[in-house]
Amino acid sequence: MEQMVRVRDGEVWADDTGEARGAGDGPPLVLLHPGVGDSRIWEPVLPALRERHRVIRYDARAFGRSPAPTTSYTQSEDLRSVLDHFGLDRAVLVGTSMGGKTAITFTLDDPGRVAALGLLVPGVSGYPDLESQELIEQIGKLAQAGDMDGLVALSLRAWGAAGTAPDTAAAEHLRAVIPAWFSSYGHEREDAPAFDRLGELSLPCALLLGEKDMPEVVRCNEEMAARIPGCRLVRLEDCDHFPTLRAPDAVVRLVAELCARVV
Repeated sequence: MEQMVRVRDGEVWADDTGEARGAGDGPPLVLLHPGVGDSRIWEPVLPALRERHRVIRYDARAFGRSPAPTTSYTQSEDLRSVLDHFGLDRAVLVGTSMGGKTAITFTLDDPGRVAALGLLVPGVSGYPDLESQELIEQIGKLAQAGDMDGLVALSLRAWGAAGTAPDTAAAEHLRAVIPAWFSSYGHEREDAPAFDRLGELSLPCALLLGEKDMPEVVRCNEEMAARIPGCRLVRLEDCDHFPTLRAPDAVVRLVAELCARVV
């Protein structure tokens, strides 16, 4: 069921599938989307996941069907509001890129509410040089020029190396979310550094790495998996920063194996 959820000084769009549709009784899943797509990025894997789980996904502020922020906020605070709204005392968090970063921060702050952690090409606060300064400058120049086609093409080169031109699906996701990069700028507050605290995570965890992702992300993901105790690292040769588009079956398997470890 689609609904708007109140967060501090704002609201976000969310969707709750309710009871699992099959015979499964797996733990509830909360899906956190990346910065290169909104909650629709989960649609290739959603039918399989909701067979065994109650699945909740939502759009971060300014993304998808959520209004742009008007005051300061943090992604982890908004995640807490979503969990509270749906009455989830404990859930499995599955986050990709930006969503993975949020999931890690929240888990470190409130580990009792997280049953397991699925990280797909994740970011993490406190990791040095995760984003190329040259790429950031190029994005800024294209944005100032109002060149949306240029922004999409640049983003596909950076994050979509596993795709084949015209890579319509990835391009459509990017075109939809690029405005959110700028409308949320200046409002989102950075969470406290988490990279040096990854050793504190004590729960089932799996991390999916795309070999064709940006080199900075690949290096970061390798180091993250090495620091998280007992983390299962899954390397996909033909995957980039869009794992639900490139390898949906592998994502579903990762979630199933992760949930099987939940006690």
